[in-house]
Amino acid sequence: MMIFANPAYLWLLLLLIPLVAWYILKQHNSDASIEVSTTLPFDKLSRSYKYYLRHLRFVLRVCALTALIIALARPQSTNSWSNRTTEGIDIVVALDISTSMLARDFKPNRVDAAKDVAAQFISGRAYDNIGLVIFAGESFTMCPMTTDHSALLNLLKDVECGMIEDRTAIGDGLATAINRIKDGPAKSKTIILLTDGTNNAGDIAPVTAADIANTFGIRVYTIGVGTQGMAPYPVQTPYGIQYQNYPVEIDENTLKEIASKTDGEYFRATDKNALKDIFSEIDKLEKTKLSVTEYSKREERFMPWAILAMLLLCADILLKNTILKNIP
Repeated sequence: MMIFANPAYLWLLLLLIPLVAWYILKQHNSDASIEVSTTLPFDKLSRSYKYYLRHLRFVLRVCALTALIIALARPQSTNSWSNRTTEGIDIVVALDISTSMLARDFKPNRVDAAKDVAAQFISGRAYDNIGLVIFAGESFTMCPMTTDHSALLNLLKDVECGMIEDRTAIGDGLATAINRIKDGPAKSKTIILLTDGTNNAGDIAPVTAADIANTFGIRVYTIGVGTQGMAPYPVQTPYGIQYQNYPVEIDENTLKEIASKTDGEYFRATDKNALKDIFSEIDKLEKTKLSVTEYSKREERFMPWAILAMLLLCADILLKNTILKNIP
């Protein structure tokens, strides 16, 4: 890339405009005139090559002046490069897929809304090692820790309610996520636990799992999903699945305690937009470290312009004293 050390000198190029205008006006006023009855005798006269070269000296001077101004501005070539070091963080998304996640207080339902927002979050974390754990009455790893986010997103799309035994084992889900993330190489480890109910299954109490996470230095963000008051839940009837309104019951105290014990935060999402805002907030809190060292090298490039200006002036002087020499 070309830059100029003294770019202010380039304004001198504007002086070429009045200089060219003065030369044109001078040539117009210096033409001699004579009145004759006819020009026929002159039509057969051939013009000398000097006629076609009469403006060459002025062109050479203008070009020399242009080259000199550019040389004064000191053009420089620059080569720059950077050395980037990225340090991603380890993240596990623990997603509740109990049948209550089919409630339609979110559009189209809680689990699909959570999957959409989680997918957007994962897509924005290019340098992070991310895994996926799902839980209901039990828990298992849907996707181990990976930087292949395309594969992770494909597995996330396949998540559906009913894949495992129903009920809600928050403690087991958190414990499985801890087991996946605890041995990761990253210094920063984070679990995002998303549920819409209370712990009513599993072998590990949620608070016990939180203590384990704290021992390994794992931060846990808990998200309670569900509107305030009543929500339409799916109910199996003789006529198929129908939706009936039931009270939304989220064990917020337990979720708050989990977040508090692990230096995380608890969030309540009452609709999909609120859930998006929560994941955006977590995205801001958990930043990937990026170290950038920039190098730059400059080389002077004014000398070729100075030499060009000198050569053009020499050519002008040579023409003045040879083929374009004026006879007194």
